Amino acid sequence: MKLSEIWRFPVKSMIGEKLEHAHVGQRGILGDRAYALIDVETGRVGSAKDTKKFSGVLNCKARFVEVPVEGEPVPPVLITLPDGQSATSDSAEVNTMLSGYFDREVTLEQSAPEEFVIDADIVDVEHADPSGDPGTTKEQKLGASLFRELGMDPAAAEGLFFDVFPLTVMTDATMGALERHAPGTKADPRRFRMNLILETEKTGFVENDWIGKALTIGDSLSMAITMPDPRCVVTTLAQDGLSQDVEVIRQLVKNNRLDIGGSKFPCAGVYAMPVSGGKISVGSQCSLA
Repeated sequence: MKLSEIWRFPVKSMIGEKLEHAHVGQRGILGDRAYALIDVETGRVGSAKDTKKFSGVLNCKARFVEVPVEGEPVPPVLITLPDGQSATSDSAEVNTMLSGYFDREVTLEQSAPEEFVIDADIVDVEHADPSGDPGTTKEQKLGASLFRELGMDPAAAEGLFFDVFPLTVMTDATMGALERHAPGTKADPRRFRMNLILETEKTGFVENDWIGKALTIGDSLSMAITMPDPRCVVTTLAQDGLSQDVEVIRQLVKNNRLDIGGSKFPCAGVYAMPVSGGKISVGSQCSLA
């Protein structure tokens, strides 16, 4: 296998940056999910999973104005709305601009609240989510809050905006499998918002067999593959030039519903926890052990 794409998402749920190189540490790719929106009324983190309030976030662009440097404060990000308006995260007008776009008061923050909670819509597909009815909205704890609720030590430090673990990985084999099951569907990497896309000669949902193994990329980066990545409504939404396509979830329900904690979820790709960090580049060789 080799590393074919690297993605960093400076602001949670906004369009990310496709990179040629990246530094990966215990907190994942340097600068990934460094910022997020907070809904002032509810105190909840703004996520594209909440399509009633924040679906438009998927069409907002975010990029760092400078390259993040290990051990230094994260630099500001430039946020650009679909109509061309833009502001940097350290400007006085950024919260006003974002609040006007979402038609609700929001702030851009660098630290997740102690209770990291979002509102998440459940895809209107049977068996898309065992914890709720299709087409409804549920409260969902993420990050350190999720691990506390499960009575487990957090995988990521308090204040970080990761859903579960700091890294996500997918192969082109999984995207190819989805397209074979649904010929009209384009399994574009942007739908899945993964950090790392690997190229492999194998076919099928190959990551299913990786759980508990170690993945090495290049000469220094090693990560523990921790669990399958359950997919949500975001993969189905119109975003960044992609049309809405519920077939993505429908086919995962039919062909790759996996057991996580005693319940079955439609999955694609895996979560990972960095063990040793380092610099990675597109084209780096990858191996499993």
